[in-house]
Amino acid sequence: MVYFPGIRGNAGLSGHVDNPLRGIGLNMLASIVFCTGDTIAKQLSGEVAVVQIVWTRYVVFALMALLITMQIRGRSFFVHRPLLQIARGICLVGSSLFFILGIRDIGLAEATTIGFIGPILVTLLSIPLLGEKVDAQRWAALGAGMLGVLIVLRPGAGTFQAEGLYRVVSAAFWAIGVILTRRMTATERAETTMFWSAISGLVVLTLIVPFHFVLPTPRQLTMQVAQGILSSVGQWFVILSLRMAPASTLAPFSYLSLLWMTIAGFLAFGVLPDQWTIVGAAIIVSSGLYTANRERKRAMMSTAVPVPVAVTSGRRPDR
Repeated sequence: MVYFPGIRGNAGLSGHVDNPLRGIGLNMLASIVFCTGDTIAKQLSGEVAVVQIVWTRYVVFALMALLITMQIRGRSFFVHRPLLQIARGICLVGSSLFFILGIRDIGLAEATTIGFIGPILVTLLSIPLLGEKVDAQRWAALGAGMLGVLIVLRPGAGTFQAEGLYRVVSAAFWAIGVILTRRMTATERAETTMFWSAISGLVVLTLIVPFHFVLPTPRQLTMQVAQGILSSVGQWFVILSLRMAPASTLAPFSYLSLLWMTIAGFLAFGVLPDQWTIVGAAIIVSSGLYTANRERKRAMMSTAVPVPVAVTSGRRPDR
């Protein structure tokens, strides 16, 4: 999914309104909308090129980002660090491409569970790249999360699906995008960053898509446009939710995407996660909730600088 990673708390978002319950509701609604769009994308991935699917998403995403950014007064399209903005946009494109590749070949629930490795990678990368410090308790939570992902992937087992590694790569691109976002939050507006990510991603995909483009049938075209609209609407709901509630409050509800994806996988494809996926998901969710709770308490204690919390959408980023 196209997801705008790295928005921290409500910094950089215009029009903040303190309404946590509505923010939670919008965040949950966003995960349902993302799930619907991803289900359509999974169906399409067996019929048209993945690049074509993601390109359609970015066309809608770029239009939405343009409309949002035009509402900002002043130099709304100006950025201080254009190269980082472009690099971030390329990371989001990579995350989106590998996300669709991942859900094409494995179940929605399995792909979503593996994708939760994203916040773990953010923490690991933030140590050398941002100089952040991680205490023993957080290392334990990260280790538990990694264990959960390994249980789902089961490398070396007869049931190992190499296609699951696509989701790991997708999460890695997403994590790098988050790190780049953190490096820019002090100087860039969130809406402007989203616009640059959308446009730079669209340019890259437009250069690639002619080599893979297949004229879609009316049904396929309708599905492509629908999943593109749903992805962007879900993104807008995420932005609205972050205007109404801190990221640390919303973080635990991101794991509901696993429930929605499980239901969608069963209804659309007749697939349910196996017992090992359920075990791995339980470990990952427990680790994530523990970490989110600790970060929430730290954020409440801090009155000067808000503590960054990685928020997933099932992308996450997809999304």
